[in-house]
Amino acid sequence: MDRSQLEHAIRAATEIIRHDTVVIIGSQAILGSFTEDELPLEATMSEEVDVAPMEDDDAQSLATELDAAIGEMSFFHETHGFYVQGVGMDTAVLPEGWTDRLVRVNNANTNGRTGLCLEPHDLCAAKLIAGRAKDRVFVNALLEHGLVDADTIAVRLETVRGDDIRRDRALAWVRSSAGR
Repeated sequence: MDRSQLEHAIRAATEIIRHDTVVIIGSQAILGSFTEDELPLEATMSEEVDVAPMEDDDAQSLATELDAAIGEMSFFHETHGFYVQGVGMDTAVLPEGWTDRLVRVNNANTNGRTGLCLEPHDLCAAKLIAGRAKDRVFVNALLEHGLVDADTIAVRLETVRGDDIRRDRALAWVRSSAGR
């Protein structure tokens, strides 16, 4: 995936749900902070953009609408080679203060609409809390390329509440990675 595809996803998602702003929660939020040329391949391999409507209802009707219109195996996916996964705001476990650090993507390619992308260290914290192998590969690649700092990720992880077991596992992983 590249930055223009992220911008396209923001434009399409905001048009479908009829809201001017969405939050980009998944790995492709990294494209809000870096271009694909600055990123290692492991950071741009996904063909999915996780988009959370900011003002969705409890049933996540807007997220479902995104899935139906531009989700996996849709005409949009077949045409453009990527798709939007509609998700809820509670999909990711995030550090305290994450909303204050969101990275805005708003330009002519988004038709003036806004995608609020997770800041890279917050994104890495969420990925490590999720704890999947592909998430550790993603974070490891960003660490190896000097695009994120292990100590900053650890500080962010320390503020995560409500999931102590996964937080502690993520902290152990990032601390061992920092000591390489």
